[in-house]
Amino acid sequence: MRSPLAGTFQSLSVRNFRLFVAGQLVSVAGTWMMVVAQDWLVLSLTGDSGTALGVVTALQFAPLLLLTLYAGGLADRYDKRRLLMAANLVSGVLALLLGILVFTGTAGLWHVCVFALGLGIVNAVEVPTRMSFVSELVGGDLLPNASALSAAYFNVARVAGPALAGLLIDWLGTGTVMLLNAVSYLATVAALRAMRPGELHRAGNRPARAPVMDGVRHMVSRRDLLLPMILVAVVGMLGFNFQLTLPLLAKTEFHADASAFGLLTTAFAVGSLLAAFVTTRRRGRPRARLVIGSALAAGALQCAAGLAPTYTWAAVLLLCTGFGSLYFAQATNHRIQLGTDPAYRGRVMALYTLVFQGTTPVGALLIGALSERYGARSGLVAGGAATLLAAVAVLLVQLCTERPRSRTPDKIRTSHGGTPDDHPAGNDRSRPGRLGGGAQGHRPGGPRRLRP
Repeated sequence: MRSPLAGTFQSLSVRNFRLFVAGQLVSVAGTWMMVVAQDWLVLSLTGDSGTALGVVTALQFAPLLLLTLYAGGLADRYDKRRLLMAANLVSGVLALLLGILVFTGTAGLWHVCVFALGLGIVNAVEVPTRMSFVSELVGGDLLPNASALSAAYFNVARVAGPALAGLLIDWLGTGTVMLLNAVSYLATVAALRAMRPGELHRAGNRPARAPVMDGVRHMVSRRDLLLPMILVAVVGMLGFNFQLTLPLLAKTEFHADASAFGLLTTAFAVGSLLAAFVTTRRRGRPRARLVIGSALAAGALQCAAGLAPTYTWAAVLLLCTGFGSLYFAQATNHRIQLGTDPAYRGRVMALYTLVFQGTTPVGALLIGALSERYGARSGLVAGGAATLLAAVAVLLVQLCTERPRSRTPDKIRTSHGGTPDDHPAGNDRSRPGRLGGGAQGHRPGGPRRLRP
């Protein structure tokens, strides 16, 4: 009999994915150390200004809003492995330069703003490329498991990074933490170089051109992709501002030091890690109502965390919030990615990145100003309330547009045991006369979808 752990970690049987996870674990831990150090530096330079922290956060995410769709086209056209190596090398150089300035005591707020913008530009290329590269590493059958394990290593690093950063900031200062982050990028570069390109699951020839609007039209023509994407846009802009709200909550409401702030961030990350391991067991494409239900839970938990009366209660509720938030993010990621034609996956995941992270500059400015005027708690409560309202609105649209199951030919069961809407890349109206293929693809002569 197979061990349950074998199913949880089945993607790690792929050599290229093992290398990828090892490199990312080191690099992402360094990145989270950098996040804590940068936030603490900004608050120290500005006297705990929520507006200043919001501006820095906005600058770091603004390039995602402006450049991510173009970067998705690059990911569909060029070698993703080489793009990722270049992006990590540039990020390492930028982190090194900022670390030197901080270490020598010459860094000011404007230096932090400039380097935050530079790292944001690199991330605009790296994030959609990395997300779509996972399917090349393991293929469509293992994509849900690999995606969940990617979230797991991300949150393992998110647990270790902030806790270690809090100790190192007290002991050695923020400059040393930033220099360690610069070195950590080399782990990802080394892992990518050690991969075997011949074992990657690439979808045929790359297109000579990958117009951004083709990917947008593919997504808009599909209600099963459009509704979760709209929900992600609202939640990403207003609900996922934890990089801004957690340091403010720790320092202004609970008067915590750097170590205590690191532990508060760690509590959130532990919850996210638990959710990541839970979702490793998921098979196939999540249903729409699972996506909506997880958004409702995440919003309610975030509101509760914002109202926590003590530091201990805040840590417990942030752990629960981390679980709900990551579960929602994974459900939407899997529903969108497994429903997208592989030819458009880079551009659609770039659009996902755009609405999930690229809207953060707008949300960071709004939540930062709100937190400065009404307190850090108001930022968390406002984000949770926005998540709840968005989930209710999408649920109502879903209920109003669903057709009766007994009268809908699209609900006729396929030989896979599910409905065409649950099948990866089902309902592809943007490419008439051709099956979408999805993350797992179709063989010639396989089951055909029925149309009215």
